Amino acid sequence: MADCKQCVTFYLDNYFFGVDVLKVQEVIRPQEMTAVPMAPKLISGLNNLRGQIVTAMDLRGRLGLSDRPEDQRPMNVVIQNNNEAVSLLVDEIGDVLEIDSEMYEPPPETLTSAIRETFEGVYKLEDQLMVLLNVEKLLQGDSTSP
Repeated sequence: MADCKQCVTFYLDNYFFGVDVLKVQEVIRPQEMTAVPMAPKLISGLNNLRGQIVTAMDLRGRLGLSDRPEDQRPMNVVIQNNNEAVSLLVDEIGDVLEIDSEMYEPPPETLTSAIRETFEGVYKLEDQLMVLLNVEKLLQGDSTSP
Protein backbone atom coordinates (compact mmCIF):
# COMPACT_ATOMS: atom_id res chain seq x y z
CA MET A 1 0.00 0.00 0.00
CA ALA A 2 1.30 3.45 -0.92
CA ASP A 3 1.85 6.21 1.61
CA CYS A 4 -1.00 8.69 1.88
CA LYS A 5 -1.25 12.13 3.42
CA GLN A 6 -4.13 14.47 4.02
CA CYS A 7 -4.15 17.99 2.63
CA VAL A 8 -6.34 21.03 3.11
CA THR A 9 -6.97 22.39 -0.38
CA PHE A 10 -7.81 25.84 -1.71
CA TYR A 11 -7.89 27.91 -4.88
CA LEU A 12 -5.90 30.97 -5.88
CA ASP A 13 -6.58 32.60 -9.25
CA ASN A 14 -7.96 29.31 -10.68
CA TYR A 15 -4.96 27.29 -9.45
CA PHE A 16 -5.43 24.41 -7.01
CA PHE A 17 -3.14 24.25 -3.97
CA GLY A 18 -2.85 22.22 -0.81
CA VAL A 19 -1.04 22.24 2.52
CA ASP A 20 -0.46 19.36 4.90
CA VAL A 21 -3.46 19.07 7.23
CA LEU A 22 -1.10 18.74 10.20
CA LYS A 23 0.06 22.34 9.63
CA VAL A 24 -3.47 23.79 9.57
CA GLN A 25 -4.93 25.20 12.78
CA GLU A 26 -8.27 26.19 11.26
CA VAL A 27 -10.05 27.63 8.25
CA ILE A 28 -12.11 30.77 8.82
CA ARG A 29 -14.33 33.16 6.92
CA PRO A 30 -13.13 36.62 5.87
CA GLN A 31 -11.99 38.65 8.86
CA GLU A 32 -11.59 42.35 9.52
CA MET A 33 -7.91 43.20 9.43
CA THR A 34 -5.91 45.96 11.01
CA ALA A 35 -3.41 47.48 8.58
CA VAL A 36 0.25 47.48 9.58
CA PRO A 37 2.02 50.73 8.67
CA MET A 38 5.13 50.27 6.50
CA ALA A 39 4.63 46.48 6.29
CA PRO A 40 5.62 44.69 3.07
CA LYS A 41 2.85 44.46 0.46
CA LEU A 42 2.49 40.74 1.17
CA ILE A 43 1.30 41.47 4.71
CA SER A 44 -2.37 42.34 4.39
CA GLY A 45 -2.78 43.10 8.08
CA LEU A 46 -3.34 41.58 11.49
CA ASN A 47 -6.33 39.55 12.67
CA ASN A 48 -7.53 39.12 16.23
CA LEU A 49 -8.39 35.44 16.44
CA ARG A 50 -10.00 34.92 19.87
CA GLY A 51 -7.34 37.07 21.52
CA GLN A 52 -4.42 35.75 19.45
CA ILE A 53 -2.86 38.26 17.05
CA VAL A 54 -2.33 36.57 13.67
CA THR A 55 -0.44 38.00 10.69
CA ALA A 56 -2.41 37.74 7.44
CA MET A 57 -0.28 37.03 4.35
CA ASP A 58 -1.54 37.60 0.82
CA LEU A 59 -0.75 34.25 -0.77
CA ARG A 60 -1.50 35.55 -4.28
CA GLY A 61 1.26 38.12 -3.92
CA ARG A 62 3.65 35.64 -2.33
CA LEU A 63 3.32 33.32 -5.31
CA GLY A 64 3.48 36.10 -7.91
CA LEU A 65 -0.16 35.79 -9.01
CA SER A 66 -2.41 38.67 -10.05
CA ASP A 67 -4.11 40.78 -7.39
CA ARG A 68 -7.43 39.58 -6.00
CA PRO A 69 -10.44 41.45 -7.44
CA GLU A 70 -11.59 44.27 -5.13
CA ASP A 71 -15.05 42.73 -4.69
CA GLN A 72 -13.69 39.32 -3.58
CA ARG A 73 -13.05 38.83 0.13
CA PRO A 74 -10.40 36.23 0.95
CA MET A 75 -10.83 33.19 3.13
CA ASN A 76 -8.23 32.44 5.83
CA VAL A 77 -6.24 29.24 6.19
CA VAL A 78 -4.59 29.63 9.59
CA ILE A 79 -1.43 27.58 9.79
CA GLN A 80 0.98 26.85 12.62
CA ASN A 81 4.67 27.25 11.97
CA ASN A 82 7.27 27.30 14.75
CA ASN A 83 4.53 27.81 17.37
CA GLU A 84 3.27 30.90 15.56
CA ALA A 85 -0.03 31.25 13.73
CA VAL A 86 -0.12 32.85 10.28
CA SER A 87 -3.23 33.34 8.17
CA LEU A 88 -2.82 32.58 4.47
CA LEU A 89 -5.36 34.57 2.47
CA VAL A 90 -6.85 32.40 -0.28
CA ASP A 91 -9.68 32.83 -2.79
CA GLU A 92 -11.76 29.75 -2.04
CA ILE A 93 -11.53 26.75 0.26
CA GLY A 94 -11.56 23.26 -1.21
CA ASP A 95 -11.82 19.95 0.64
CA VAL A 96 -9.55 17.87 2.81
CA LEU A 97 -8.12 15.31 0.40
CA GLU A 98 -6.17 12.15 1.00
CA ILE A 99 -3.43 11.99 -1.59
CA ASP A 100 -1.40 8.98 -2.58
CA SER A 101 2.39 9.27 -2.85
CA GLU A 102 2.19 7.47 -6.21
CA MET A 103 0.58 10.61 -7.67
CA TYR A 104 3.63 12.74 -6.73
CA GLU A 105 5.82 14.62 -9.21
CA PRO A 106 8.65 16.96 -8.20
CA PRO A 107 8.23 20.69 -8.88
CA PRO A 108 9.00 21.45 -12.55
CA GLU A 109 12.54 22.68 -13.28
CA THR A 110 11.07 25.44 -15.48
CA LEU A 111 9.93 27.39 -12.39
CA THR A 112 12.24 29.99 -10.90
CA SER A 113 14.15 28.58 -7.94
CA ALA A 114 12.49 31.07 -5.56
CA ILE A 115 9.01 29.76 -6.44
CA ARG A 116 10.04 26.12 -6.97
CA GLU A 117 11.35 25.81 -3.41
CA THR A 118 7.95 26.86 -2.01
CA PHE A 119 6.40 23.81 -3.73
CA GLU A 120 6.80 20.39 -2.12
CA GLY A 121 5.52 18.85 -5.30
CA VAL A 122 2.67 18.41 -7.71
CA TYR A 123 0.05 15.68 -7.39
CA LYS A 124 -1.80 14.37 -10.42
CA LEU A 125 -5.37 13.96 -9.20
CA GLU A 126 -8.20 12.48 -11.21
CA ASP A 127 -9.41 15.75 -12.74
CA GLN A 128 -6.73 18.35 -11.93
CA LEU A 129 -3.24 19.03 -10.63
CA MET A 130 -2.68 20.05 -7.02
CA VAL A 131 0.41 21.95 -5.96
CA LEU A 132 1.43 21.02 -2.41
CA LEU A 133 3.00 24.02 -0.71
CA ASN A 134 5.96 23.84 1.66
CA VAL A 135 4.75 26.00 4.58
CA GLU A 136 8.21 26.60 6.05
CA LYS A 137 9.68 27.81 2.75
CA LEU A 138 6.54 29.77 1.94
CA LEU A 139 6.92 31.86 5.08
CA GLN A 140 10.62 32.56 4.47
CA GLY A 141 11.73 35.53 2.42
CA ASP A 142 9.97 37.33 -0.38
CA SER A 143 9.74 35.72 -3.79
CA THR A 144 7.00 37.64 -5.52
CA SER A 145 8.32 37.13 -9.02
CA PRO A 146 7.30 33.86 -10.66
